[in-house]
Amino acid sequence: MTTIAISALPVAVSQASADVLPIVQATTSTTKQLSILTLFTNSALATPTLTSATLITSALGTPTSGVLTNCTGSPTFTNVKYSGLVATTAAAPTIASATTIAPTAAITIISGTAAIVTITAPTPISAGGGTITFIPTGAFTTTNAGNIAIASTAVVGRAITFTYDVTTVKWYPSY
Repeated sequence: MTTIAISALPVAVSQASADVLPIVQATTSTTKQLSILTLFTNSALATPTLTSATLITSALGTPTSGVLTNCTGSPTFTNVKYSGLVATTAAAPTIASATTIAPTAAITIISGTAAIVTITAPTPISAGGGTITFIPTGAFTTTNAGNIAIASTAVVGRAITFTYDVTTVKWYPSY
């Protein structure tokens, strides 16, 4: 009887159906090193050997990496970080209109009627640009004398967004 060492994938050859031994792939829950795995066929055939085979753990359960496609389930997001601002369930803060204002939230209520000349860009908007939304409770105005690109007048109850561009270092109002 001849021993055959299999060190790579064998090339398929024609065999009589009575001489073929089916091999079933099995999985294991732990990694095991096999020094020699011997497969037996009937006594008339050779005994092939596989040297240094390794059975590895299948990636079942919670994956550590991969591409998720056709997945189901509804994830819950809390404290989502978007453009550096953290979304929370807290109410929008109110600040009074003034020559310079410094909003700290993505949505801010602006009270009063004083003209706003400069808006201090919060971090990280100051580094990469971004948008903030003001909800006016007073008809304040903006001028283009500071870092606001165009003059505008807020409409009470109508949100106005300001987009900051780091190249021009200006805020651009939505109306």
